Amino acid sequence: MGSALETLCGQAYGAKQYHMLGIYTQRAMLVLLSLSILLLLIWFNTSTILIACGQDRDISNEAGQFNRWMIPGLFAYGILQCLNRFLQTQNIVMPMMLTSGFTALLHILICWLFVFKIDLGIKGAALANAISYWINVFLLAGYVKFSPACRKTWTGFSKEALDDILDFIKLAIPSAVMICFEYWSFEMVVLLSGLLPNPKLETSVLSISLNTCWMVYMVSVGLGGAISTRVSNELGAGRPQGARLALHVVVIVAISVGLIIATTTILVRFLWGKLYSNEEEVIKYVAKILPLLALSDFLDGFQCVLSGAARGCGWQKLCAFINLGAYYVVGLPSSVLFAFVFNTGGMGLWMGIICALLVQNVALIAINICTNWDKEVEIFQYGPIKARGLLGCRFGGPLSLTRALCIDNWADNP
Repeated sequence: MGSALETLCGQAYGAKQYHMLGIYTQRAMLVLLSLSILLLLIWFNTSTILIACGQDRDISNEAGQFNRWMIPGLFAYGILQCLNRFLQTQNIVMPMMLTSGFTALLHILICWLFVFKIDLGIKGAALANAISYWINVFLLAGYVKFSPACRKTWTGFSKEALDDILDFIKLAIPSAVMICFEYWSFEMVVLLSGLLPNPKLETSVLSISLNTCWMVYMVSVGLGGAISTRVSNELGAGRPQGARLALHVVVIVAISVGLIIATTTILVRFLWGKLYSNEEEVIKYVAKILPLLALSDFLDGFQCVLSGAARGCGWQKLCAFINLGAYYVVGLPSSVLFAFVFNTGGMGLWMGIICALLVQNVALIAINICTNWDKEVEIFQYGPIKARGLLGCRFGGPLSLTRALCIDNWADNP
């Protein structure tokens, strides 16, 4: 839900409505902290939920124990997402890189302390994650509070953040759904792997594949965040040509980076599994599945850039429907078909993900090709549509959703 800030803060910054960035960020924090209370209940009962879904009892209990000890980090993660978007939309990325790097180095020490020194095992690993999240939050919060770079955009806590929360949620929910549809499909693939004939082997290999995927995905997230910021800033400033040019440049970068990553993944496929396991069966299976992972990484990186541009424009609702169709109408059914009907096991599950990514990319490419960037600027300046009705007219200050819709109707029917 915090990704709604990419649209709101990005366009506000481009339109020089600097004080609104702090207001939107505070509003997002309130919503995400409230949502974290609901997620807490799910995390607390993870083992029960997994067992009810037919997963192995031992694996489910371990996962449930991990999630319970991760609960303190749930609230920190919500705040962290808001702070990251707040800074990202202002093109302030160096502090985020430095604080994340420092936290990552400190995380190694914290993990060693809790996992090995105190001997908490998996509980220690979860607790170390939670502590690291909070450290990152405090570092970024300190920067926002005391840095001259944020003086215009963060003017302190304001009662104005309590206004129009429902309007914010109307944009935040499609933002969350857009991302969750994609993330959940990968998690469901892991759940499906637990139903295969050799669940421990399949879940082990799929977990290694997912870890590899998420590691590579961070590069794509960076590119997606960059284009989201650039597009929203350019639209807010009334420069459609700048938004179009930025998208073209980042697409070229994404293709180049994707080819390098895919090639590297294929070249190291016989060595990669040894980093995670010393079991020969697991190592051979990882080497077998990595070429598929290379293709999915390339496609995922490309769609991440296109999705970032969509978030910058405020197309979250449209992208949510695209992801729903790609992953749940095409992807997961294909995974089930390949894995359980054609008996291709975990590789079949990943083939389904590739099918979903292909559909997602085709849809996003079609939308971006057909985009009228001049119209996007006009929409922002003269009244956001329902899915984006939060920022208002550039020349008249922030508008409520009702007023924005009135202006939108007037613009269509003067």
